[in-house]
Amino acid sequence: MRPRDPIIDIRGIYKRFGAVEVLRGVDLAVAPRELVFLIGPSGAGKSTLLRCCNRLEEPDDGSIRFDGVELLSDKTDINAMRRRIGMVFQSFNLYPHLTALGNVTLALRRVLRKPRDEAEAMGLAVLQRVGLAEKAKSYPSELSGGQQQRVAIARALALEPKMVLFDEPTSALDPELVGSVLAVMRDLRESGMTMLVVSHEMRFAREAADRIVFMDHGTILEQGPPERIFTAATHERTRAFMAEVIR
Repeated sequence: MRPRDPIIDIRGIYKRFGAVEVLRGVDLAVAPRELVFLIGPSGAGKSTLLRCCNRLEEPDDGSIRFDGVELLSDKTDINAMRRRIGMVFQSFNLYPHLTALGNVTLALRRVLRKPRDEAEAMGLAVLQRVGLAEKAKSYPSELSGGQQQRVAIARALALEPKMVLFDEPTSALDPELVGSVLAVMRDLRESGMTMLVVSHEMRFAREAADRIVFMDHGTILEQGPPERIFTAATHERTRAFMAEVIR
């Protein structure tokens, strides 16, 4: 793979739920180390597109190649590919009966078959990375929402993915807890992690994104550098949306 070849290349993706066409021929490529924000109104298809990227939703048509592998092929081991594509959800999806460390190490032990000592060492290292090493023995009920989301990010990072998908990672948090999660995402960006993010955190998008992609009614209407999208968008629908969210 050449340095700027896409790590994920989405072509002609369609997705329908019954009679509703949620994605209508979406094309999108993300390069290694790039941070791309998907923005747009509710119902635009952003989260559905994100979930198609690891086949949590099955597209009806199109192609998704990740690191040179066609994800939609019947021959592809999608579980193996998902280990290379981390996912962080709006709801934290932590196991309440496991500690923070237990949540982070579960996949290391059960999927990668790491010995307990090795898995726990790796788990502590990744909890340290998100600033929660001291909470390793705490249960989710003992953590704030921001801390729980950082554990969820640590869990995604534990498998050393090549890319992480973030689906509204701060929308379930109280405003004062959002900053701690965005700080982790900013650190990931600085370390070179490839990220595709659905979020309404516009200030963070403007500061941190390499590219902003605006979606509406299942299509990409416009994309470009943050400053252009925020201040000089070319599509009328993009301009109207930005005027609403930044005023």
